[in-house]
Amino acid sequence: MNKPTQIDELAKKLSGLIPDSMQNLQDDIENNIRGGLESGLRKMNLVSREEFDVQNAVLLRTREKLEALEKVVAELETQLQENLETK
Repeated sequence: MNKPTQIDELAKKLSGLIPDSMQNLQDDIENNIRGGLESGLRKMNLVSREEFDVQNAVLLRTREKLEALEKVVAELETQLQENLETK
């Protein structure tokens, strides 16, 4: 929800809930709501979708490497066990 268009849409929806008697203040209220939403989201230390996707890809590659290393270790353990049994 860090896209400006989504924040704008939410601000408009929230300002649309204002009673008709205060509609002349709608633009000011909408700007204040938008500013409050943006400020609140910045304080939450959220990551962008792009950053999330990059880290997700790094994690996937790490898992693949770990699985490959686990297989190598298992093979080496099997070879070691076989060598110990033959002696």
